[in-house]
Amino acid sequence: MNKYSYLPNTEADRKAMLDVLGVDSVEALFADIPDKARFQRELNLPKKLSELELNRYFNQLAGKNDNLEDNINFLGAGAYQHYIPSVVDAIISRSEFFTAYTPYQPEISQGVLQAIFEYQTIVCELTGMDVSNASLYDGPTAFGEAAFMACAATRRNKVLVARSVNPEYREVLKTYGYGQNIEVEEIAIENGVVDLNDLNNKLDDTIAGVFVQYPNFFGGIEDLRKLADIAHAQKALFVVSVNPIAMGLLESPGVCGADIVVGEGQALGNNISFGGPYLGMLATTKEQMRRIPGRVVGQTTDLDGRRAFVLTLQAREQHIRREKATSNICSNQALNALAATVYVSYMGKQGMQDVAKLNLQKAHYAYKRLTALPKVQALFTTPFFNEFAIKLDADITYVNRQLLEAGIVGGYDLGSTYPEYENCMLLAVTELRTKEDIDLLVERLEAIL
Repeated sequence: MNKYSYLPNTEADRKAMLDVLGVDSVEALFADIPDKARFQRELNLPKKLSELELNRYFNQLAGKNDNLEDNINFLGAGAYQHYIPSVVDAIISRSEFFTAYTPYQPEISQGVLQAIFEYQTIVCELTGMDVSNASLYDGPTAFGEAAFMACAATRRNKVLVARSVNPEYREVLKTYGYGQNIEVEEIAIENGVVDLNDLNNKLDDTIAGVFVQYPNFFGGIEDLRKLADIAHAQKALFVVSVNPIAMGLLESPGVCGADIVVGEGQALGNNISFGGPYLGMLATTKEQMRRIPGRVVGQTTDLDGRRAFVLTLQAREQHIRREKATSNICSNQALNALAATVYVSYMGKQGMQDVAKLNLQKAHYAYKRLTALPKVQALFTTPFFNEFAIKLDADITYVNRQLLEAGIVGGYDLGSTYPEYENCMLLAVTELRTKEDIDLLVERLEAIL
């Protein structure tokens, strides 16, 4: 392989360009740079490899990684392994979607705009809200954007967030808050869900929004109606972060009184992919529609009365004065949102319900089997969806290392972010886990303990 192997220009092409410039070599282009300022030796890099050698080298490197195809996975905590129908990749790999650019010109972007419009419709149906944006970067940033919306709507600058919310979401919320002088205070946990007494003690007319997760980080199902009533009594907005798969079974936050619903859309047809790219969902009520961040695709008609799609409500700093913008978010995760759209469309209402039920039933089977072990006990007794927390009579790091040697990816170490839950593990069970997988986990864990 020579140094020009991957350049599209032939020797004749290069000579023609040099002739136009009036020089006889590439080196002559740098004649004005003094010799003492030029790099006069080879780069300190490994020897060059052929394409065959390079493929072999990277395959060897990749083989050192443990992956979810070769191991049985019980790790969730915000990123979930679900079955992805082959139709998802088949559609999102089409060049008109895969390489599509920003749809600023609707006359040549109707396909992409319609796909985003359908995504927004699906998010509204799942969450029970009136309007959705075209997606944000991921779940945590959508959570932070919701704080801006709540503060703008109430003209207040303090929010309450439950400690039962994913720790990463809470950290991103605090980072967002710091930049906008928004104060963030946490609500205590009681039996794995929001402590209502602590919420009532901290909630007053200075609070812009109450932020919870549904199901929460521990898998517990919060009482949204009660929480919404408490928040609204002080004219605060009620913000809910959801697991979209759970929406196939649980009552939607919109029905329960949510003002803003956000969430991580990864579970809808997107691979875990070592942490991204994902997509953040954000939907809200008609009352808050003009405060929604990012892009919104609307439906209209063209001059001939035909159905058409356009970007609308573009109150981003890219379009208006920065100080009047709703957000500095100027992009969306269109390809990931398309994957979510294809997934939900393919599954349909019944399919989404079936997947949610499988998650629920398999998780409860695992919970029942594991909590029957002598050295395992349930951390909470709150109803849960597809995640639950257990307390072990052993160090979680040691347990997970032993499980991995048996080909099992264990749960999340809760003690790493909740010091009060030392030796506690958060386990996720999706539709991909079989009875044999769960029984093997129980058998291995019993042997380790």
